[in-house]
Amino acid sequence: MRSFFIFFLVVFGIFIVDQNIKNIFVEGYYRAGECIDLELHYNKGVAFSMFAFLGPYLKWIQVALISVILFVFFKEGYVRRYAFPAGLLIGGALGNVYDRFIHGAVVDYVAWHCGFDFAVFNFADVAIDAAFVIIIVMVYFFPEKRQQK
Repeated sequence: MRSFFIFFLVVFGIFIVDQNIKNIFVEGYYRAGECIDLELHYNKGVAFSMFAFLGPYLKWIQVALISVILFVFFKEGYVRRYAFPAGLLIGGALGNVYDRFIHGAVVDYVAWHCGFDFAVFNFADVAIDAAFVIIIVMVYFFPEKRQQK
């Protein structure tokens, strides 16, 4: 029960923080820096604007993908072991798909341009990436102990 509480708390927290940060940029915040610009960008695709050609269908594909991930997490019991990173993943994913419904694209705002131009990203993207790193570390460095029969 504790793991479900952690999962839902992280999902809700990531979503709320993400949407509040994005709102600051939608309202016009801008700051140029030497290596990073904080400026509003609308990404109609996914990472590096891939799949932008799918247009409005992309949000429904992402809703279906999030639903499948949630089904697997709960059916296989992964939420018990990976409550925090699963919450990061789902919270970030919901934040980005919510943008597609409200703004027609994902609100991105961190533009790296020091030495090379990198994809523009947001807080939800960082949460999703952190979730994958945490899960990989847990799987490979802290494997579940199997009970012997």
